[in-house]
Amino acid sequence: MTDFRIEVRRGDLVESVHRVSVAVTDSAGRLVAEAGDPGLATFWRSAAKPFQAMPLVEDGAAAAFLLGDEELALACASHSSEAKHLHVTDHFLAKIGCLEEDLACGPHPPLGASVARQVREEGITLTPRWSNCSGKHTSMLALARHHGWSSVGYTNPGHPVQQRLLRSVSEWTGLAPDAIGRGIDGCTTVSYHLPLRAMARAWARFGTAQADPPTTLRRAMLTHPDLVAGWDRYDTDVMRALPGRILVKVGAEGVYCASLLDEGLGVALKIEDGDMRTCPLALAGVLQALLGDEYPSDTLRSYAELPVTNTRGGVVGTIRPAGALRFCAP
Repeated sequence: MTDFRIEVRRGDLVESVHRVSVAVTDSAGRLVAEAGDPGLATFWRSAAKPFQAMPLVEDGAAAAFLLGDEELALACASHSSEAKHLHVTDHFLAKIGCLEEDLACGPHPPLGASVARQVREEGITLTPRWSNCSGKHTSMLALARHHGWSSVGYTNPGHPVQQRLLRSVSEWTGLAPDAIGRGIDGCTTVSYHLPLRAMARAWARFGTAQADPPTTLRRAMLTHPDLVAGWDRYDTDVMRALPGRILVKVGAEGVYCASLLDEGLGVALKIEDGDMRTCPLALAGVLQALLGDEYPSDTLRSYAELPVTNTRGGVVGTIRPAGALRFCAP
């Protein structure tokens, strides 16, 4: 096999293979590199959040509610429910005159391993502000209040908020609204179904656009990578390791997206079986292939491979990328 993939090896033998489809494009949508099926259609999940946040800035809601970079970064985030994430959520809600009870997202175990452990050990009762999507939902409430739309049912596909967000996704991906499939995300709102290549184009455009709202949201994410994800999460760690050069956003079910600002490229990948433990390894492998020696391998060593362990903690194998991207002719 020569295509890009994640291999689970026990000793020197391959035990399992996670196939990866990748699209790397420029802002015009031209394929620069690929693996698997770059036209694979899947749900964008949380990797769509910056484009769902665009109307918050474009329509004037961010300015009207005096939202700063912290609130805007959280609007684009899949946060780990750390204390600072909850703090910014509370301030965001207060600025727009809403309460936690107004959030339609339900709680879930924190994405951050240390916070999840703390919740279990202390028996903390989770509420909607603990959702990794609390920033996105607060931004939707802000958009509704700014336009004078009812906040009731703001997550429903037919609500004006969701219609406005669909127009934003259409604009950034270059797909007509009726060409974008829709389902319900884990946080109760709309999720978009579209090809990886369209996702990559949107992320390339996000990294290269010179006007608002993308410049404002870029600044927010680059200034506060700790709010975009959290402690010991690849999104935050790679943005810190390459300051001002990269935007990264995890989705769900094996989706990851990135924008390489200096190169003007967008990346979208899908672990085809939806395996989330291998997502950071896959994106790390793609970014290393694209950046070569400029990729900070030493700083991000923990994302190069994962150990396979036995019941006594002994290392008996590895999980790591294998194969290569196919680079397209100019």
